[in-house]
Amino acid sequence: MFDNKCRNLNLQSRVSLAPMAGITDYVLRSLVREYSKTCLITTEMISSEALTQVKDTDIVVRDDNHSPISYQLSGHKPYMIADCAKYLEKYADMIDINMGCPVNKVVKGTDGCALMRNPDLAQEIVRTVKANINIPLSVKFRLGYTFDELNYVEYGQKMQEAGADFITIHARTRSQMYGGKADWKKIAELKRNVDIPVFANGDVVSPQTAAECLEQSEADGVAIGRGVLGDPSLLYRVEEYINNGKYLPPPTLEEKIETLKKHILKEVEFRGENVGVKFCRKFYPYYVNSFTGASRLRGELVLIDDLKEIFKRLDGILISAE
Repeated sequence: MFDNKCRNLNLQSRVSLAPMAGITDYVLRSLVREYSKTCLITTEMISSEALTQVKDTDIVVRDDNHSPISYQLSGHKPYMIADCAKYLEKYADMIDINMGCPVNKVVKGTDGCALMRNPDLAQEIVRTVKANINIPLSVKFRLGYTFDELNYVEYGQKMQEAGADFITIHARTRSQMYGGKADWKKIAELKRNVDIPVFANGDVVSPQTAAECLEQSEADGVAIGRGVLGDPSLLYRVEEYINNGKYLPPPTLEEKIETLKKHILKEVEFRGENVGVKFCRKFYPYYVNSFTGASRLRGELVLIDDLKEIFKRLDGILISAE
């Protein structure tokens, strides 16, 4: 149920863009916002250690129309994270603390999901950050570190007690990484045991899976991550489906190619041609697919640095499809 607790946090939608390192940059957030005007969008994970060293970084750039926007911080030093949150307050409508990243280099530094094994430190982080900012504070975590450590209900309660205003939970353990299936039903237990809004995350890749996730999890909303790859319109289409019962079909091949061209252009404008073109290579499999010869063409595209030649190849896809 989307209630006043959500609206009081400036949450205008039951859909949010989940943070993804190296993915939810300024450009992708801008593309998502072209479709959905109200969803909460979240930045990439921002290392508090790195931000302490270098404040003037592209990772914090935003546009006026990006609101509502959450800036996600990672780390394990309460006062360092709090100082970074205070700095980001001028950009952010919400601060989010990453307690769910499963990647080895993150958890080995006792950041991300490693905090689920140290709830006392996690509480101290939340309390310290909350005392230093005047905007809502959220946390993102998982079901637990392993299947033998499913502490998400107690952990969520502790985060609420420490001052968190909002929870996003990925319905997998750290040991699962991104494999297996997200267990949406488990989220319902967390929802019944906290009083703050809960958004469910994991395996939401279509309007239908969003509706199914909401039903099973009893969550206030859904956070969409990998499903947005190659389809920046997804969050808007989910909003239309769960709010109005209106099903909007996924983009056609022609629409995906045109969006990819726009995506590349915006990255080139943001990063310069050399870096922008290379940065976009990770997105090719999500846009260039589902037609004969797609794999071969992707293999060719990743070897091309010239923007005009890339666009010539992409236009060739559209001509062949006619």
